[in-house]
Amino acid sequence: MTGALRVVVADDQALVRAGFRMILESEDIEVVAEAEDGAAAVHAVRRTRPDVVLMDVRMPEMDGLEATRRIITGEADCPRVIILTTFDLDRYVYAALAAGASGFLLKDVSPEHLTAAVRMVRAGDALLAPAITRRLVERFARPDAGASTAHRDLAALTPRELEVMSLLARGLSNAELAGRLHLSEATVKTHVARILAKLGLRDRAQAVIAAYETGLVSVGGRDVPS
Repeated sequence: MTGALRVVVADDQALVRAGFRMILESEDIEVVAEAEDGAAAVHAVRRTRPDVVLMDVRMPEMDGLEATRRIITGEADCPRVIILTTFDLDRYVYAALAAGASGFLLKDVSPEHLTAAVRMVRAGDALLAPAITRRLVERFARPDAGASTAHRDLAALTPRELEVMSLLARGLSNAELAGRLHLSEATVKTHVARILAKLGLRDRAQAVIAAYETGLVSVGGRDVPS
């Protein structure tokens, strides 16, 4: 993608917003608006149409989960949402991922990780690298509970796509998937895109959730044989 990377920062603590703004702008990432609660975040997104939203979970008036639901419209041009949290196992973060958020970060993230995450999500990837992602999904995902018909219809996937999806559910990046499967990154991207299209999923975050809800990957880490 070309053009300036535009971000909205939503957090009820002014110092947190200021800190993220300073980090992002030092790397030529434009912060187009700040919001102190979820309702203000939704308004800011509609007004500024950013590429990425950094969204706190717990805020007054409207929390980050409800704000994420209102921001993720299903349209191609809706922004990507990264959830911010101080907790590594938070049921609200899981619900936000299920609602369409592209990943989450702990608030003590390093400046380098923050800027890299924003760029990665803007490029269309999902933020699944932190090891806590898998523990989060394992704790809250319930096999078959809430899994849509599209999610359950894994028969549409080829054996290679099932393999890619099971590894993706462990939080592997495209580069890591390519190395594990001895494929090019371009081929991996093609496999991931086909998985998302066949299962009607928004991005890799939802693919991880679907992998656990369908039982393709089981809690405890053992994959269900294809």
